[in-house]
Parts: sequence; structure tokens; C-alpha cells
Amino acid sequence: MNRLKIYSFLALLICFGFTKRMELKLAEPCVTKKEKQLYELIMKYRKQKGLPSIPLSAAMTKVAQVHAQDLSQEAPYKKEGCNLHSWSNKGSWTACCYDDRHSNPECMWNKPREISGFDANGFEISYGSESETFVVDAEKALNSWKESKGHNMVMINKGTWKDFQWKSIGVGVYKNFACVWFATEADTKRIVKVCD
Repeated sequence: MNRLKIYSFLALLICFGFTKRMELKLAEPCVTKKEKQLYELIMKYRKQKGLPSIPLSAAMTKVAQVHAQDLSQEAPYKKEGCNLHSWSNKGSWTACCYDDRHSNPECMWNKPREISGFDANGFEISYGSESETFVVDAEKALNSWKESKGHNMVMINKGTWKDFQWKSIGVGVYKNFACVWFATEADTKRIVKVCD
């Protein structure tokens, strides 16, 4: 009798775990109002430059949201020589110190595969402050990227990025950081829902 109770309990746990995983897989991805605003501002800016809109990707948004949270909570950029494209060792991804010489670009490029299973290279622009009282403002983030030659070229496909055609984009904002991820591959799962 005791074995039967134990097996029943284990079966219940397995079923519950499977159901929870299915709910997570089936959950509709969403963006916050601030993330949606930032996405729309970037698309408006691209339109002013005669460029097409980029579909908002569920996979790339997951990467952006995870990275904004990692930057805010774990601050991997504080290690000597690291910048905002760095990743901590506190997640299910490959940790790395991304430096200004871009000596390890695969660290960034592989994050869509590692985090969302999206088989595409990812390219990021990021914005924020180490101050915990700093709150990301979408317009200020965009203006900061527009004023930075490197970030601006990514957003509007100039310079090194002129031959790239962005087919998916992800946006993540968490407290004091904002991250935007671009890919040349299309994501069939697009985000339309605002979650807050």
C-alpha cells in the first residue's frame, strides 16, 4: 500500500511538472508598455530614414529581457575590461566578459541559441546606468543610441551593417537597463501583446 501511495504521488508530481512546462511553453510572449514604446520609437526612426519596420520577435525579446535583468542584477560589466555586452555566470548561458575590442564576438552572437533556442546570430545595443535609482526612459535610450555612431549604425543599417537586413528584433527593459537585439533571420513567433 505504501508503494502504491508513493507511485501515485510521483505520478502526480510528474504530471504537474509536465503541465507547468506546457503552460510555460504555450504562454503568449509579451512586452511591457515601456518595451513596446521603445520598439515603436526605433521603428519610427527607421521609417524616417526610409527603412522598413522590423517584426518584434518573441525569441529575440526573451534574450533582450534576460540580458537587461542580468545587467541590472548581476552587473557583469563591472569586471575590469568588460562592457554592457557581458554576461554573468548566474544563468543557463555561457558567461563572458565582452570587451571593447570585440575579441569574443561569439559570446554575443550565440545568445539567441543559448537562451531562446532561436537559430540565429544576435547583435545587441544596450543602454543604462549602474545606479539602482536610474530608470530607463525610452526616448532618452533612443537618443543615446542615435548619438553613438556605432549603435546608430546598427539601428539604421549603415557602415558595417549596410548589407544586413534585420528580420527580427527583441526589446528588453529592466529597471536601469535597456537592451535591443537584432537578427537577420525571421522569427515566426511575433509579439503583439502588452503584458502590464
